[in-house]
Amino acid sequence: MKRIIIINGPNLNLLGKREPEIYGGVTFADYFSELTEKYASISLSYFQSNIEGELIDKLHEVGFNYDGIILNAAAYTHTSVGIGDAVKAIETPVIEVHISNVYAREDFRHHSYVSPNASGIVIGMGMKGYELAINAFMNA
Repeated sequence: MKRIIIINGPNLNLLGKREPEIYGGVTFADYFSELTEKYASISLSYFQSNIEGELIDKLHEVGFNYDGIILNAAAYTHTSVGIGDAVKAIETPVIEVHISNVYAREDFRHHSYVSPNASGIVIGMGMKGYELAINAFMNA
């Protein structure tokens, strides 16, 4: 059974409440429940933190024994050399996901420290981006 983890960064715990015009009105907990039902044939887990070091620690923890990591580092995507380095240091492939189209937003969001080390990127597809990433890992 494939093991895939979704790791979400800062402020994504507010999905469903935060800027619904950008991020939608569904909480991630509700969406994750739908994903686990739809993809019952895989072991799907979830981790979220607003703390950069905790995200790095989780990448280190799962980065050698999972089949895939779906990472939405949120604002840390554009600021964290440490998260980029953690993705580079691990063996498990990482797909970078962003709910919004970061290129249609502020200029500082156009750079990612994660992308150069990710095996793929899904941007601007809403919450469906997580499902697209799962499908990519399942078909790999």
